[in-house]
Amino acid sequence: VQLQASGGGLVQAGDSLRLSCLVSRRTYSSWATAWFRQAPGKGREFVAGMNGGRRNYADSVKGRFTISRDSAWNTTVYLQMNDLKPEDTAVYYCAARVGGPVTTSPDYAYWGPGTQVTVSS
Repeated sequence: VQLQASGGGLVQAGDSLRLSCLVSRRTYSSWATAWFRQAPGKGREFVAGMNGGRRNYADSVKGRFTISRDSAWNTTVYLQMNDLKPEDTAVYYCAARVGGPVTTSPDYAYWGPGTQVTVSS
């Protein structure tokens, strides 16, 4: 499984962005896909994940970010980010695993290269 994230950029606080993660193969409800982020000098942080009808969000993004996927083939996962804040600045990664949308990065076997999101104040 290969993943490729895109959609990052430079925005101002309060703006919105939508990240996309293209998955190289069709996945099923037994797979979880997730978004993580890593800010300079910090560890990789869980942002949001989904598996079938289950969605899981970090407290810091609840109510602002939404994870979704295309319904037909499950080959694209999106992260809609609204009301962006400077503290959301990071490299964002998409990841996949067989199982639930856990929050721990070592549990994800498949990773794509990141996309940079920069939010100016």
